Amino acid sequence: MADDSKKSVEIKTDDAKDEDSSNDDNSNVNIAENDEQLKTFKDLGVTEVLCEACEQLGWKTPTKIQIEAIPVALQGKDVIGLAETGSGKTGAFALPILQSLLASAQRLHTLILTPTRELAFQIAEQFEALGSSIGVKTAVIVGGIDMMSQSLVLAKKPHIVIATPGRLIDHLENTKGFSLRALKFLVMDEADRILNMDFETEVDKILKVIPRDRRTFLFSATMTKKVAKLQRAALKDPVKCAVNTKYSTVEKLQQYYVFIPSKYKDCYLVSIINELAGNSFMIFCSTCNNAQRVALLLRNLGITAIPLHGQMSQNKRLGSLNKFKSKSRSVLLATDVASRGLDIPHVDCVINYDIPTHSKDYIHRVGRTARAGRSGKSITFVTQYDVELFQRIETLIGKKLPAFPTQEEEVMMLVERVSEAQRFARIEMKEQGEKRKRPRGEEGDDTEQSSGVRKKVRGGKIKKTEKIDNDLYFQEDNGKK
Repeated sequence: MADDSKKSVEIKTDDAKDEDSSNDDNSNVNIAENDEQLKTFKDLGVTEVLCEACEQLGWKTPTKIQIEAIPVALQGKDVIGLAETGSGKTGAFALPILQSLLASAQRLHTLILTPTRELAFQIAEQFEALGSSIGVKTAVIVGGIDMMSQSLVLAKKPHIVIATPGRLIDHLENTKGFSLRALKFLVMDEADRILNMDFETEVDKILKVIPRDRRTFLFSATMTKKVAKLQRAALKDPVKCAVNTKYSTVEKLQQYYVFIPSKYKDCYLVSIINELAGNSFMIFCSTCNNAQRVALLLRNLGITAIPLHGQMSQNKRLGSLNKFKSKSRSVLLATDVASRGLDIPHVDCVINYDIPTHSKDYIHRVGRTARAGRSGKSITFVTQYDVELFQRIETLIGKKLPAFPTQEEEVMMLVERVSEAQRFARIEMKEQGEKRKRPRGEEGDDTEQSSGVRKKVRGGKIKKTEKIDNDLYFQEDNGKK
């Protein structure tokens, strides 16, 4: 983008305008007619250099949300994009933004707000991949990373800033010379969560220091219907591009539930992982403590599990994610920090070990599998305490889920070995808690072998425990629930 010759690339929006002229004044865009006519990114008005970038990424044809949102965005309108998770929403806002940058290159051109750190890094990867040929510079500004090094990155004035709201406020208030007064685009990804009470004060502060004369995109799989919250985001005559009219999950996702006694959850989990051996799993727990405990439990049974939760340092979180993405670990134990937006193509099965308390979180969790046209499975554990929450989920998605077939006798045969693994996991959690309380310099070797309790739990189909990298022991949250 430093090359001035790039700036003269013409934005081809005429085709898009012709296609959508009848929708200019509507707040909703109907894709039924457009779907047949628009088959390529070029048809949508995307410029040649970006069409080539899409091709290199393997994006052969635009997805439904891209067919709807890109032409509208190229016409200069604000967009509210609603589509099921895994449907290409990032591309739907990235391409119009990059095209605007091509037309007039400018530093600190776009701000993208996300609710989680991992999602921020993922969006940055997509922008860098799409914009590699045109020299796009991005900065990821999230918590858990040194403020000073982030300040140095911001001082170089990147084109695109991807941030979590809290850390962005820290920089706006404390980093000298950093301001967003010339901003052209504001994007809120997973907008329902950002516009929710979680980030209310931060979003209000950000909206006060960015220009009113800007373009705003809101994208999410689920969206609050309270218009007041959308008005706070200061949209001007937005066009709503909704691929799904009700909250839904993708068609290729097979969804099941298992009704089980609470005390045997671990046994059923081990049984299902054994039954579906060879698949990769994302298992969602409600607390950091539980994610950590179940990861240790599975490791004691020889299953290569790795945790990802908010009590871990940012480097360890990214390390976990990379190990799972590279397939060196087959099971990722996560809290809801991993439920939104993360695109890990090879996830075969999502297990809701703890049922989500908010029904919409279910849609985001199971959306980690069956992405971009692939198939996948989700299994939700329902105990005697979860029936009402489960019924709410069924009401929200508008379907009754079938039971996942399990053999109770086979599960009960695992009880003894799982109980032994649970005991070791508890001891290891306790040791980790004590290790964290020691003064610096006395921490010793943080390897799995140093715990002194590692045993091989043998028998049945479960493989022997293997040695795992020494950076896989993570902090636990001292029993906080």
